[in-house]
Amino acid sequence: MQASKQDIKSLPVLKSRGDFLNVQSKGRKWVSHGLILQVRENECSTKRIGFTVSKKVDKSAVVRNRIKRRLRAVAADVLPKSAKCGYDYVLVGRALTATRPYEQLCRDLKWCLGKMDLLEKGDD
Repeated sequence: MQASKQDIKSLPVLKSRGDFLNVQSKGRKWVSHGLILQVRENECSTKRIGFTVSKKVDKSAVVRNRIKRRLRAVAADVLPKSAKCGYDYVLVGRALTATRPYEQLCRDLKWCLGKMDLLEKGDD
């Protein structure tokens, strides 16, 4: 993982349930092997990020927390350089997120951003 603790903490995070529900209901989503990306334009000009992993993915809280840690690291590596500003991004963990190689997860996120036309120019 290339992301440091400082990089991970520097991302503004979605915390309220209402924000997550707004992104889910009024936003767009794209599914890859390692993760699901949900996106919605926000009022502020910053990138905000949220992470979620349901009990359907794995009953064990240890595994779900590991998936969230991996998603945080991927987001810290990819989103600051590659994603457009002014959007809320929600990364949803899948069962494969726990075992998929880290580089593949980074490629999955970039692929989703590209499919949704949210990649910054020059970062293909």
